Amino acid sequence: MNKPFGADISVSTALADAPNVRIQRIETIPLKVRLDRVAVGSNLKFTHRCAIVTRVHTDAGIIGECFNGSDDELQGAIMRVIADEMTPKLVGRRVMAIEETWDITRAATEPFLRDRRVALRAQACIDSALHDAAGKLAGLPLHVMWGSGLTEVPVIVLGGYYRDWNELKELAEEVTELKASGAAGIKVKVGGRSPQADAARARVVRRAGGEDFVLACDANQGWTRAEAIEFVGRVADLNVRWFEEPCKWDNDRADMAAVRAATRVPISAGQSELSRFGCRDLMAAGSIDICNFDASWGGGPTEWRRVAALAQSYNIGMAQHIEPHIGAMLVAGARNGTFMEALLPWRDPFFSKLIADQKPFSGGKYPLPDQPGWGWSFDTDYLEYARRKE
Repeated sequence: MNKPFGADISVSTALADAPNVRIQRIETIPLKVRLDRVAVGSNLKFTHRCAIVTRVHTDAGIIGECFNGSDDELQGAIMRVIADEMTPKLVGRRVMAIEETWDITRAATEPFLRDRRVALRAQACIDSALHDAAGKLAGLPLHVMWGSGLTEVPVIVLGGYYRDWNELKELAEEVTELKASGAAGIKVKVGGRSPQADAARARVVRRAGGEDFVLACDANQGWTRAEAIEFVGRVADLNVRWFEEPCKWDNDRADMAAVRAATRVPISAGQSELSRFGCRDLMAAGSIDICNFDASWGGGPTEWRRVAALAQSYNIGMAQHIEPHIGAMLVAGARNGTFMEALLPWRDPFFSKLIADQKPFSGGKYPLPDQPGWGWSFDTDYLEYARRKE
């Protein structure tokens, strides 16, 4: 049921044939499941988890595959760009020529009136699946291909969504459960209430988790510069590991630089940028200490690794915004990688249920897959369950 695609092809054969293996066809599958409860942050609200499975079929029989998160309303448009604009240009091209393929698919981002998120996410879907195929052809996990000697990475879980009742009690219980699960810490939602109210939430996390539990805070661009500085002052004794997207979007580069200069808490941002150029400007402006660029939103793992190289030159850490099934390998494969970012199981049923033989957290770490490519296979029963029915 859960046999990895291409498992019948030997590593030695794959290695010998790798340079000449070509793309035969590209397949996409839309996924959508309702969450057990609504996820609410300062400027966001989710009722469903949506993703696109992309499979690159090759003439060697190996199939590169991955799933990438997609907004509900963009899913159909993303898949049409893959089918109508990208696939016809890629069939017959070499699988291992990932940089060349990236340049080809980039052309779909150029139409002036198109929502660029659509083409960027389409590009990311193909790029992610191609990296899996390349790893399988080489017979190596991707983080090993990228020069890593790690066997595990630290894991932090995004949680602490707002609730309408018993919020502080349930937040404390959530932290206790996360610590027992083996996670190193939590990135808690803030920015949707006053700095004073959200500081109280952060204080609950510290009490429940203890001094050794990593506490990060994510405002999702919810506050003004002054509010963000006030919040940091109120949590100055809590050893906050980083403060993510503290300021409203329209002047965030300058505002984050000001917050960073006025406080001692590291600042994180990058998920809202569409390219390495936007991330470069955050770094050059002195706005961030950690860049959490999103490979699924910004053109794929190829672009993420370029951002990581830029970040190294600024002594800035790297994270992958959610999508832990690819984030683990990306963070492990970058010398400036920080934490793999996971989500609560109810918030990301795909990570907990779609991936077969999922490995548990242990001692604050996530054990890296040791199979080729992304290193995991699908639970095909759950894949069919999650396949979009509309």
